[in-house]
Amino acid sequence: MPEELQNKNVRPWSTEWYEIQKQTLGESACRQLGFYAIPDDMRLSVVIPVYNEEKTLRNLVDRVREVPIRKELILVNDCSRDLSREIMEELQAESEGDDFNRIRTFHHDVNQGKGAALRTGFSNVAGNIVIIQDADLEYDPSEYPRLLRPIVENKADVVYGSRFLGDQAHRVLYYWHSVGNQFLTFLSNCFTNLNLTDMETCYKVFRREVVDELTPKLVQNRFGFEPEITARMARRRYRIYEMSVSYSGRTYADGKHIGWKDGFKAIWCIVRFGLAD
Repeated sequence: MPEELQNKNVRPWSTEWYEIQKQTLGESACRQLGFYAIPDDMRLSVVIPVYNEEKTLRNLVDRVREVPIRKELILVNDCSRDLSREIMEELQAESEGDDFNRIRTFHHDVNQGKGAALRTGFSNVAGNIVIIQDADLEYDPSEYPRLLRPIVENKADVVYGSRFLGDQAHRVLYYWHSVGNQFLTFLSNCFTNLNLTDMETCYKVFRREVVDELTPKLVQNRFGFEPEITARMARRRYRIYEMSVSYSGRTYADGKHIGWKDGFKAIWCIVRFGLAD
């Protein structure tokens, strides 16, 4: 290993960091371990819809900021009734001058739903790659590098983080919720001819060009966003990959928002957008 690389405090996932790993372990071992180089000039846009998340929001943002990738955090407050807006404004003020972790905030005056919040976020992204991050603590931001890899290596246009591929930690919770998720994924696959295992996942990663093309066409305001965007992507034949992710699901007592009515709306959206754009 070159002495100049040994003496540098290099950032994980950077080109220099990857060269160190490759020289130490070999290229084949690096590929098996998922080590690769994220371009130094790349910026990740993290779109975070927020609705009454005062208990977890700051913790979640701290975890996102810890990920060693240049990024912008786009927080969209969907008319929260708690202190979420105040926390968002504090976080934005704290980020002033931090180009590595920019924070930008947007606010809805009327509650519209997760889909509407995501459209607002998508319309304001500036990064090369875009990822959706819920404001709770169900999904772990430390998994971003794994999720970005197929796009950075130009194998994929979109990556879904699946909770059901089976090789990551998964909190044991509601059986009928998992059955419902699997049924919705199965039905979506019937209309899109994809073989996804988790259509309803939060973690969806996109090339910027995909977001720019699809955002003007999106119409679903609530959780119908998931089947809608999946159907629109399938129709355009984007290259879609799945990567396993861990999942620490929360209970309704913890503040979980989705309910059985959203499941019926998702079925309608699967059929509606599966049949026509």
